Amino acid sequence: MRIFTRDGKFYKDFFRLMLFIALQNLLSYSVALIDNAMLSRHSTLELNGAALANQIQFLLQMIVNGSAEGVVVLAAQYWGERRKDPILSASSVGLLTGTAFGILFFVVMSFCPDGILGLLSNDRDIIDAGCEYVKIIRFTYPIWCISTVILASQRSVENAGIGFAVMLGSLFVNLFFNYCLIFGRLGFRDMGIRGAAIATLIARSFELVVALVYTCFIDKKLGWTPKKLVSYDKRLWQDYAKYATPIMLSGASWGIAMFIQTSIIGHMPGDVISANTLALNVFSVISVFAYGGGNAAGVLTGKLIGENSTRLKEYVRTMQALFLITGLVTGLLIFVSRQPVIALFSLKSSESVRYARAFLLILSFTSVGTAYQVACLGGIVRGGGLTKFVFYNDLIFQWGIILPFSLLAAYVWKLDPVWVFLILKSDQILKCGVAAVEVNRYTWIRKLTRKAQAEN
Repeated sequence: MRIFTRDGKFYKDFFRLMLFIALQNLLSYSVALIDNAMLSRHSTLELNGAALANQIQFLLQMIVNGSAEGVVVLAAQYWGERRKDPILSASSVGLLTGTAFGILFFVVMSFCPDGILGLLSNDRDIIDAGCEYVKIIRFTYPIWCISTVILASQRSVENAGIGFAVMLGSLFVNLFFNYCLIFGRLGFRDMGIRGAAIATLIARSFELVVALVYTCFIDKKLGWTPKKLVSYDKRLWQDYAKYATPIMLSGASWGIAMFIQTSIIGHMPGDVISANTLALNVFSVISVFAYGGGNAAGVLTGKLIGENSTRLKEYVRTMQALFLITGLVTGLLIFVSRQPVIALFSLKSSESVRYARAFLLILSFTSVGTAYQVACLGGIVRGGGLTKFVFYNDLIFQWGIILPFSLLAAYVWKLDPVWVFLILKSDQILKCGVAAVEVNRYTWIRKLTRKAQAEN
């Protein structure tokens, strides 16, 4: 039994999708990384305030990415059958759902930003800085949600290049306005953290405009029009709710868990917040190929099921090996880049430098597990139609194991923040056993298209 398939077309499709999705994610994460790197040179206080506020954005991202992935799970199988109308309907349902969450978060952060950020830190100055950032950044919530679902719909039909192009343009827009508004260059006044928020708002608006123009007036693959953006087959609501809801719940669960993790770190003594922010930003940037591989696997798995491919198991074995290789490369990159990245962020205290170095060392090992289990469970298993499994698995590990032991380690056992961070990230290794068993059982293969359901 071969581990690697000899099908050249499979490798071409997989690596093309993986590359474009990874680069899109890289550019998206780089927007936050640039904000943090520039703010760290302007003020550590502002860096920490923006880091707190971005946890709200992260929670929204996890939920709306679930909404977008729900579109991909359904649309990829219809794409395998080359049926466009259900893809457009599923995309419209996902768009309405994602936009609703964006508006909800906007409203909540308009009325009680102080109370919510206070859950993440007990430092009054950091909370105040975060509130200044939120006053502007909250306007990006619905904007980002709309563009995210649109680009996910394009990804579901293997058209991932537009996402890369949009994010590349956004990166340059954000970089330019960060330079002008944070530091007061080219005739603009020095605005610090408010400047970073305005730059991000401009960049997100740019993303939305380009995504809409391309989707409605340039793309010929789906034939989307402004009217079709909000029109849908009501029967798709039931399908979308059935398969997308577990993904959104999983995203919400994960986002809330990360919110609590940040709160645990933020309430620990010492200069930990900036080190944690640095480590997680670096991990987000370097691990894009691991997550890109998972997203590519989800699209291809759904497409293969829609096509009734007889070579699915052969491709799944190949993808698992590729995930492990990606994880090893990712871990090595994090390990060798530790010192240069720490120098780039200009951390002010020796204590924060020590924490950052230790956190990055931990991530260099756990990222191997992340690359395998996230791609297997969130890519193959979820893309195959078994969307509930990932949700239940995350509930058990996050809420039943990781968070209870992390709280004990931080507040009862009073362990050093490095040990607490290690516990917080240990699930990335523990989940690998579950992933290896589940993905190779092949009980996750589901036909989700309506035509197949009617015939059954």
